[in-house]
Amino acid sequence: MARTTLADVAREAGVSVALVSIVMRDAPGASDVTRARVRDVADRLGYVPDQRARLLRSADTRLLGVTFDLHQPFHGDLVEHLYAAAAEHGYDALLVATGGRARRLATAGQDGELVLRTVADARLLRERLATAASVVVVGAVFLGLEVATAARRTAATVTVIDPEPPLVRLLGDHLATVLVGRATDHGITLRRSAVRLHGSPVRGVELDDGSVLEADVVVTCAGDVPETAWLEGSGVAGPQGVPVDASCRTRRDDVWAAGDVAAPVVDGASVRRPLWANAVTQGRVAAASMLGHEVDAPVLDDYAWTEVAGTSVKVVGRLPCSGTPRVLEESADGGRLLAFGTDTVAAVGLRRPVPRLRRALAELKASGA
Repeated sequence: MARTTLADVAREAGVSVALVSIVMRDAPGASDVTRARVRDVADRLGYVPDQRARLLRSADTRLLGVTFDLHQPFHGDLVEHLYAAAAEHGYDALLVATGGRARRLATAGQDGELVLRTVADARLLRERLATAASVVVVGAVFLGLEVATAARRTAATVTVIDPEPPLVRLLGDHLATVLVGRATDHGITLRRSAVRLHGSPVRGVELDDGSVLEADVVVTCAGDVPETAWLEGSGVAGPQGVPVDASCRTRRDDVWAAGDVAAPVVDGASVRRPLWANAVTQGRVAAASMLGHEVDAPVLDDYAWTEVAGTSVKVVGRLPCSGTPRVLEESADGGRLLAFGTDTVAAVGLRRPVPRLRRALAELKASGA
């Protein structure tokens, strides 16, 4: 049964959606008679306020905080509250934090491509993997190998395909070799090839030699695309996301950006690194800057991590790593703390908290060793 919305109450009561919103929020602007009529209709129709609309209870507040998912349809009640609250909401400082969406490879009209970005994506993927005997993952990046690791728990064959060497662009040769070896030992096959999704619904991939590799499940892990379409014409967005300076400020003095949508400008070029650690540090930087406080955190964090086939890697410092590392510490089970010059430290198969890794890197830099 469809849920009763503000619009339903407004039609039945013969008043505007805005007036119903006022009554439901106990805000000034409606007579006692109107309030009684609207509430009577709302009770008769079984109207239940959307809990997300609690963010909009005060019509007088200067800041309107609303969180929504660009990938999910808006709940009608929340949208109506938004329109009723203000057709246009002014601001002193605006933060763009709309994130990104999964990059897809499917052509127009091609159904069945799986990606992993939202909770809904994760639930669907879990359901499909539970009965899959064969899985193909497109993209040998962090996410791709993490998905392959999960798939290997139930699937007899798991193949990861990428036109480039797995993880080298992200981690460098040494760490990439370690994790690829772990994945291979775990029963994951890695192949290099460009691909096109095959079938509709998708049931495999076509490789660059023309052969087709079929699978019960095909998952695309080909990165993400910043959510900037809604900023078209604003002058804020660029081709790589929203360019920001060291304080997360955009080209407009009253607009900031943070998270996966932001592309910090480094040495004249926009650098978008959609990693969890960057979203955290940019949130702090943007908040401090918007409030006029001193910014004492970097706009790009130097921390990254992943876990492939049961082996965790935590890295602090410059990526990708280059050269042959020096072993700073080794555990009985083979875990190692590695130093790549004085630029990077990495804990491989070794559980170490990030602050400890940062201290180790600072000591390396201080000693020049």
